[in-house]
Amino acid sequence: MRERPDRSTLARHGTRYVAVGAVQLLLDWAVFVALSASGVLVEPANIVGRISGAALGFWANGRFTFAGEDTALGRRQFARFAVMWLATTAISTWAVGHIDDTVGLRWAWLAKPAIDVAVSSVGFVLSRHWVYRR
Repeated sequence: MRERPDRSTLARHGTRYVAVGAVQLLLDWAVFVALSASGVLVEPANIVGRISGAALGFWANGRFTFAGEDTALGRRQFARFAVMWLATTAISTWAVGHIDDTVGLRWAWLAKPAIDVAVSSVGFVLSRHWVYRR
């Protein structure tokens, strides 16, 4: 039976997840804004931005944030990460596309960080308890 993580582990994971996530968010948002400002449709721009952040996030969260005796960073974890990423990217892409269609591109630029922070809370729980587990 697996031991239940204590509060200090939760705090450490949370702090590191926020730090890695801030870098991911900045990279993702910068790519999204640059592409959409240059005329790329919002939806593909969002996907490319999220890919750029995800490439960094999978490795950094596996190596630093959730690293432990009961975790790993391999094919199985990448497959789980891909499932999670596809779901959160679908939600994020739909949301920024809807905002762009409804109130315009500049509002989509402003809303994207909030949208991604919201979906990242789901990502934290899934990463901690499923994605990086052996």
